[in-house]
Amino acid sequence: MTETIQLGDVTILVTKKDIKNVHLTVHPPDGRVSLVTPNATRLEVARAYAISKLSWIQDQQKKLENQARETPRQFIERESHNVWGRRYLMTVDYRDSKPMVKLDHKRITLIIRPDSDTKKRAEVIHEWHKSLLHKLIPQLIKKWESKLSVNVTSYFLQRMKTKWGSCNHIAGHIRLNTELVKKPKDLLEYVIVHEMAHLIEPTHSERFVAILDEHYPTWREARSELNALPLTADVWKV
Repeated sequence: MTETIQLGDVTILVTKKDIKNVHLTVHPPDGRVSLVTPNATRLEVARAYAISKLSWIQDQQKKLENQARETPRQFIERESHNVWGRRYLMTVDYRDSKPMVKLDHKRITLIIRPDSDTKKRAEVIHEWHKSLLHKLIPQLIKKWESKLSVNVTSYFLQRMKTKWGSCNHIAGHIRLNTELVKKPKDLLEYVIVHEMAHLIEPTHSERFVAILDEHYPTWREARSELNALPLTADVWKV
């Protein structure tokens, strides 16, 4: 069950769950606010709690508003692109052949037909991003399946606007944002561990936090780093 609290221009989505403590979150990139409360919590009590945290909420929203954002990519000569946390300059090689992408220690080379527009270039780069992720994700899942004693039945890649990842704990699926290819590999690993931990504990409960504390003790630092990095030009949570 979800309800809404309005405090001036701040809208807070309230969800009741089978948990012991309240969880208040300001989500990147747009600063939406969620409040998860124990099932027995009355709305007026949740509202009083939100009022007590209003200054903190507004501070977090201001930080997100001022956070660096990528300018829209045009996929042109000498444009900068990030891969695994490193910045590369793009070289465009016009050929009448199948589009492809090459990466060396200095640059990304986009091989594209001369008449390809920006949309087509973006599609080629996105498919390349997915291929990079597909090379790395299975080995990370395998590593953490043994550590967490869980089984991921399948994973999916998707361009997401509001989340870094998600988990369907019933089906055993995890879903990952393709934007993670731009971030350092250890942050991709953190998101994978986070989503796989939901196979043990579906909610962000004390038990869930304890699982992360035990198996990935630097998760708070990873989360902070991930959410501090420049946001994609598209308006896009763990």
